[in-house]
Amino acid sequence: MRTPIVAGNWKMHKTIAEAVELTRGIRRGVMDIKNVEVVLGPPFTALAAVREAIGPAKIGLAAQNMYFEEQGAFTGEISPLMLAELCQYVILGHSERRQYFGETDGGVNNKAKSALVHGLTPIICVGENLEQNQSGETETIVGGQVRAAFEGISADDASQIVVAYEPIWAIGTGLAAVPAEVNSIIGLSIRGALADLYGEGVSQSIRVQYGGSVKPDNMADFAILSEIDGALVGGASLKADSFVGIIKAASV
Repeated sequence: MRTPIVAGNWKMHKTIAEAVELTRGIRRGVMDIKNVEVVLGPPFTALAAVREAIGPAKIGLAAQNMYFEEQGAFTGEISPLMLAELCQYVILGHSERRQYFGETDGGVNNKAKSALVHGLTPIICVGENLEQNQSGETETIVGGQVRAAFEGISADDASQIVVAYEPIWAIGTGLAAVPAEVNSIIGLSIRGALADLYGEGVSQSIRVQYGGSVKPDNMADFAILSEIDGALVGGASLKADSFVGIIKAASV
């Protein structure tokens, strides 16, 4: 059985004080939830403060990005060596990173390998845009992103990675994908690609989240499906009540 994982990607939101307040609200709300792993992804500036605010609660912490080198003349970048002191997870290959900052499949692969070396668990994002979806290219695009991201990664390491399927056309648009279609895409394009690389056993061990306009009132429709293991949540993770509502819905 795979434990659902619900991660909040706060993106470029929240000052340190706001991040601490939000963390405390979420911590109070999830105290009695036992069967869902909860992860918070604040901006770099708030990682240390959120870590302190989490305290002894069983809540994971994620960075939103990282560079693959340990150190060097890379102005503005954050290394896995730095993050390993603060958090357990790192979000890699988000569509906004790919779209606005030119991230490539090869770059995501380099980052994933580096994260694993330093004990960080990658949450690797994959997903197609609307044109690709409507032209029937989803399996080619998403499967290709998965194969590229996992290239050269051992089966043991691969089983530790979390994949987030985020159809680009559903992120921040209010247009959540149809749950049954998401389940099918994950099964065919993501687990299918992983099975080709590692075999069915490893493919079935890897947790795959859904992300894209997830809300408390639609999470349960995703959570009941066999291929979906929680969610990577954007806008709805910025308020404690909505994020806690999603976590509760994922615990079905």
